[in-house]
Amino acid sequence: MLSIGIVGLPNVGKSTLFNALTKSKQADAQNYPFCTIEPNVGIVEVPDKRVQDLSEVTKSKKLIPTAIEFVDIAGLVKGASEGEGLGNKFLSHIREVDAIAHVARSFKDKNITHVHDRVDPKDDAAIINLELVLADWQTVSKRLEKTKKQTKGAKVKEVELEVAVLEKLNKHLDAGNMARTLEYTEEEQKIVRDLHLLTMKPMMYVINIDEPGGKEEGEATIVEEGVPHIYVCGRLEAELVSLSDEEAKEYLQELGVLETGLDKMIVAGYKLLDLVTYFTSGEQETRAWTVEKNTFAPDAAGVIHTDFIKGFIKADVANCEKFVENGGWNGVREKGQMQLVGKDYIVKDGDVMYFHVST
Repeated sequence: MLSIGIVGLPNVGKSTLFNALTKSKQADAQNYPFCTIEPNVGIVEVPDKRVQDLSEVTKSKKLIPTAIEFVDIAGLVKGASEGEGLGNKFLSHIREVDAIAHVARSFKDKNITHVHDRVDPKDDAAIINLELVLADWQTVSKRLEKTKKQTKGAKVKEVELEVAVLEKLNKHLDAGNMARTLEYTEEEQKIVRDLHLLTMKPMMYVINIDEPGGKEEGEATIVEEGVPHIYVCGRLEAELVSLSDEEAKEYLQELGVLETGLDKMIVAGYKLLDLVTYFTSGEQETRAWTVEKNTFAPDAAGVIHTDFIKGFIKADVANCEKFVENGGWNGVREKGQMQLVGKDYIVKDGDVMYFHVST
């Protein structure tokens, strides 16, 4: 399962958001730094109305949405890349996740101490980003030093290319830039991928605000251009946890809020990982399946069962909306809105699929 690490300075609302996200109290949201020593892990369902719509058509007994893993990583501080606070441990936890949700504080609360005694989401983010850049710079510097010594008995051209890439990266990081803001050729990408750099990971910013839909959200603090931003009121999300689904819905309607910040965060996180959802739907169950973009039909079938890759013959495919609109497989067949596809078909988000496999 793919995972997203929630990072940020101490007391910006990471653990509060994580608790609300997982509807649990796993993370200890106390008003002091380093209360979360080990990362807390929570698996959450990705909100998707399509699962419900499909199940109503096929009268499914069971509904299984897709899921994503969130990891609450303890607050980083300035100097983390040099081991300040519990820096090295936290950085290793970030290294293990697939993407990063970077929480920055925009809310004011005199009862919750800010580690730098001020509220400035851009500055918060800059501190964390610099620590990630410095950690990567150390990784690249060490690798560069090692690679330069590998001329004996090595393939000279390959070593030269690696040295060139590492030198380019080293200079870029040394200037305080994220590794993902540099352009790479296909060959260079392979070398960079092997470094597992923190600043190459997909990232979104989660701005923790005072009020949902208020002035702050309208003014929209932008921390970094070209990176997704989600505006969440941690206080509201924490309140919603104690309410029933119906009460929460009514409360949100009263506030004029269409969807929770956490729903937005989960969906944005799912997109950040470059995933698509396809569905299987029948009387037994309607289920959402996760695959990476540009996945071929046999590999998508392999997510259900690895034997399906080898045994794949063909697949029936229909668009989810058309499937619902026309009352299921018979309807889409009659309207000519079903495709019969082979091994070279690339799965699209929203496909409803029925696989024909040999056993």
